[in-house]
Amino acid sequence: MATQTILNSPISSTDGSFIIDHSAFKTPAFDYSNLNISIKETFAAIDRFEWQAVDEILQMREQQLYLQAGYKNFEEYCQRELYAWGGYRRINQLLGAKKVIDAVGELGEHIKNERQARPLLRLVKEPEKLKQAVAIALKDNPSPGESDFAAAAQKVVPQLPRKKQSIQEPMVPKTQEPVVPQKAIVTVSQQSHPRYGDSGVIEADAPNHWQQIVTFADGERLLINNADLDAASVPFSRGRNYPPEYTEAIAALKEQHKLELERLSQELRIGLQTEATANAEEQVIEQIQSLQNLYKQQKEQNIQLQQRLSEMESLRQLEIENQQLRQRIQDLENAVQERPQQQWGNTMTQQATKALNKQVKQALEKTIDLRSLAAEPPKENAQECLRLMGMALKNLASVMNNTQALEAAAIILGTEPTPCAIAYRAEQLEMLPQAVTDIRRVLAQPGCTWQDYWAVAQEYEVIKADYWAELTTEETELIAALEIASQPPVIQVGSIVAYADPYYTLYNARGEVVEELGEDEVLVAWDHWKNEGRKIRYFRNELRFWQGENK
Repeated sequence: MATQTILNSPISSTDGSFIIDHSAFKTPAFDYSNLNISIKETFAAIDRFEWQAVDEILQMREQQLYLQAGYKNFEEYCQRELYAWGGYRRINQLLGAKKVIDAVGELGEHIKNERQARPLLRLVKEPEKLKQAVAIALKDNPSPGESDFAAAAQKVVPQLPRKKQSIQEPMVPKTQEPVVPQKAIVTVSQQSHPRYGDSGVIEADAPNHWQQIVTFADGERLLINNADLDAASVPFSRGRNYPPEYTEAIAALKEQHKLELERLSQELRIGLQTEATANAEEQVIEQIQSLQNLYKQQKEQNIQLQQRLSEMESLRQLEIENQQLRQRIQDLENAVQERPQQQWGNTMTQQATKALNKQVKQALEKTIDLRSLAAEPPKENAQECLRLMGMALKNLASVMNNTQALEAAAIILGTEPTPCAIAYRAEQLEMLPQAVTDIRRVLAQPGCTWQDYWAVAQEYEVIKADYWAELTTEETELIAALEIASQPPVIQVGSIVAYADPYYTLYNARGEVVEELGEDEVLVAWDHWKNEGRKIRYFRNELRFWQGENK
């Protein structure tokens, strides 16, 4: 089979097999300058976004917007929300760089990021020196970096290297071990020890200040406490030995502990005394309350006993009076038996007659003497005379229980022949003189109006007919005139009128009512149609009194 060759193709075939040319798929190489520019632009964009974030962070801090999310302060917000970008430490660095840029003014545009501003932060409180350092960095390098700004800041304000402070650890005094003589013979004096009563020799130095290494006769060596040994001839300490510094500190602690125990004991004693006093006061208060309650009960019992004694005394008095009455009754019965019955009857009749005559006389003393009225009647007020006569007849009828006198009183007073009606009518007529006086006083006032009259007259409305009869003709006419004047005028025959609707053509026209056609309708002859003899029919509410607008 012939070999097939395909031009401009990455795949070739020889003897039926295909060969792939990998060189055709290689990634084309980028240009260095373009890639370098792209990288720089990317970092510049990162710096710009970083400065933008600083502005937003300042807004968050100054307006305290983090409080809306429940954070207590700005630091907590940074640690919780911005921990992925360095947290509060990184935010402080960015804010410091912002201070540097704001302090240098126009020169701040040469500071590209926070790393360049970091060595200048220590000069931010001295703006002149800060600007001088930036100017020096720009003089040495038009595009200064972090090292340039650091060198310039060092030139302006040299900074000495920090010295590492050496910390000296306190010296701990060595524990003074007890001095025990070599070859000292000791005996185990502790009964609970298995070698109790055995003696041994101290041949080696003690490992500490409270134990010893003892070698016994059988060659056994044991570590035994000093307190378990009895060696009066060997001067070694059975307790711990401390340096003087520790001894003084221990003594001070013991003294402090002792004082604290005394203070606590005193407080406990005071507390117990206070509690005991409070309990005693409560018991005293309870006893006082119980005594007061007992006193109240005894007082109530005494009151009840006094009431019972009073009742018993009353009963005793009643018993005495009862006995006296019984004795009186007995005496009367004896007297009745001694006198004839007819004589007692005449006595009772005479006594009743005297009592009745006395009551009639008292009633007649309060009445009016009709004979005196007939002999000399009132000259000024006949109505008052009739009222007095009616009241006299009413009193006489009530005393004598005479129906005819009651009817006569009702006729005179003008009411029904019942005691209640006559009494009510008499009360009304008693107001008559005062009513006439008040009404005449109002009418006599200058400029009297219907309202003035009515304010007084309505109080005596129930006796209007009575006081109206007492007024003179001039007074009644004056009252009628006041009433008419208080009412609005009525359009009638002869009234000069105009149309009431201001939007009507006849509003300013003058006319005269010539005829009434009913309660609400009239016939009007207008002046401008007078020659024609034209008359128009209107309702009264469509017209108004003419005010002389055309004059």
